[in-house]
Parts: sequence; structure tokens; C-alpha cells
Amino acid sequence: MPELLELFEHGFSELVQLGVVLLELVGVVVLLVTTARCIISLLKRRGGVRLTLAEGIALALEFKLGGEVLRTVIVRQWNELLILGAIIVLRGALTFLIHWEIKNEKAHLDAPKKHDDQPDADTH
Repeated sequence: MPELLELFEHGFSELVQLGVVLLELVGVVVLLVTTARCIISLLKRRGGVRLTLAEGIALALEFKLGGEVLRTVIVRQWNELLILGAIIVLRGALTFLIHWEIKNEKAHLDAPKKHDDQPDADTH
């Protein structure tokens, strides 16, 4: 019976490690694809590059954060947990700041549209 539990624990640990690697990989791919798209948009002088890049970074960070949270399942020592906790807090703070930047950038992009929609006071 102890051998079966040990085998199950090993299999579970391997499954979690695979999940962590997949989440980290998806985060890296999202960031690379977003960066390539933004470079192309920048070279073509398209607008909204900052917003697209910020959204891509936020999405990549969410995947990376998911990997860190999943990694907490297999942590065995307190110092590992503290390091993971610090990483999670830092990535969470970065995600929060990037979402704040996205909100501000959307407001900045929408501001000229709202200004153009309003009739001029001089014409009335």
C-alpha cells in the first residue's frame, strides 16, 4: 500500500510539473506573438500598438501567474513557498498595473472620439 501511495504522489507531482511547464510555455508564446504583432504594427505605423502590447503582456502574465499558483501544490519547504509567494505577489502587482495602464490607454484612445461626437458650442 505505501508503494501505491508513493507511485500516486510521484504521478501527481509529474502531472503538476507538466501543467506548470505548459502554462509557462503558453505565457511565453503569447508574449512573443504579441511582441511580433506589435513590431509589425509599429513598422506599418498603425495606431493602438501600446494597447495591444499591454493586453498581450497582461495575458502572458496571467498564464505565468497560473503556473506559479499551480507550482504551490507541490512545494515541500517553507523557503520555497515564500519565494513562490513573493513571485505571485510581484506578478499580481504587475498584472494590476498593466490592467490600470490598459484602462488609461483605452480612455486616452476614446477621448478624441468622444470629443469629435460632441457638437461645437460655437455653432449653437
